[in-house]
Amino acid sequence: MHERIHNFNAGPAALPLAVLEEIQATFLNFNGSGMSITEVSHRSQWFDAVIQDAVERTRRLMKLDQRFKVLFLQGGASMQFAMVPMNFARADQTVDYINTGTWSTKAIKEAAIQGRTVNVAASSEDRHFSYIPRELNLTPGAAYVHLTSNNTIKGTQWGAFPETGGIPLVADMSSDIMSRPLDVAPFGMIYAGAQKNIGPSGVCLVIVREDLLSRIPKGLPTMLDYTTYAEKNSMYNTPPCFAIYVVQLVLKWLEETIGGLDAMDAMNRRKAALLYDLLDHSEFYRGTAEADSRSLMNVTFRLPSEALEQQFVAEALDNGLGGLKGHRSVGGCRASIYNATDLEAIETLVDFMQTFARHHG
Repeated sequence: MHERIHNFNAGPAALPLAVLEEIQATFLNFNGSGMSITEVSHRSQWFDAVIQDAVERTRRLMKLDQRFKVLFLQGGASMQFAMVPMNFARADQTVDYINTGTWSTKAIKEAAIQGRTVNVAASSEDRHFSYIPRELNLTPGAAYVHLTSNNTIKGTQWGAFPETGGIPLVADMSSDIMSRPLDVAPFGMIYAGAQKNIGPSGVCLVIVREDLLSRIPKGLPTMLDYTTYAEKNSMYNTPPCFAIYVVQLVLKWLEETIGGLDAMDAMNRRKAALLYDLLDHSEFYRGTAEADSRSLMNVTFRLPSEALEQQFVAEALDNGLGGLKGHRSVGGCRASIYNATDLEAIETLVDFMQTFARHHG
């Protein structure tokens, strides 16, 4: 059996070791049921306790009031790209999108497919999506303002969210959900594919405010209507039970072991600072995101040549550091340092990067 590596994959990504060990320990007999969690009925008392606990922990961690519904959907964040305009915008309304790269671009495309009037209120495409735009051209009376809180591919992140004059923010937070505290009041909806920061692939966390639910038109396909999930506690059909169970365990770890989102934020800032400090003082490595827009979750960087980048990724893996190859669309290198990637992993990576630079610089 191979030893576990330090996992810097962008998603599916690292899970807390304590969570994996709890899954392993209870896998054949979940809570005295005599069955695995993968075998119990989603209508059973055992699973009902799991999903209710996941909802309540989400509420506590994110300080959600009763206006917000917590839902678990399949189809990932990519399904929400289509469902958001379908559910929340009338045909005669403009929808505002802020384009900060690949995932925003995909969301814009899905709104346009449905014939919605899309206003790209700001874009950072002019500098290859290396920054978060500050000047917004918002539409008065827009249905919503959509943004991607963290760009995994380009390594940029919203440090503070834009003022929208009361128009609901809709945010794809797939890659930084639960990484820091935030004021949820401006958000009509937050959605996040779990596989980067809070669980395995196969489930998407959706947090939606009741006033947006009241907008949903009649006649949508049942499985593409958010009220279907809100009215049935995410169990209109069989949900992804195992994935929701793992999310529940990660939320428990966040709440009880880490101590909540303020504590998690402090740890994440410390982790990112170690890597960015190395990049800022190196003539060998070059960070790709502009300093005031840097992500605390995905640290993207280049080496002097593509050949050296390939050698770096290969040698890193030989040294127990996995997942450092950049996204196929941009190349380079990327360290995804989500919640479950601990400080020891970052320190080990920094040591390796310093050694590699000395040998090849």
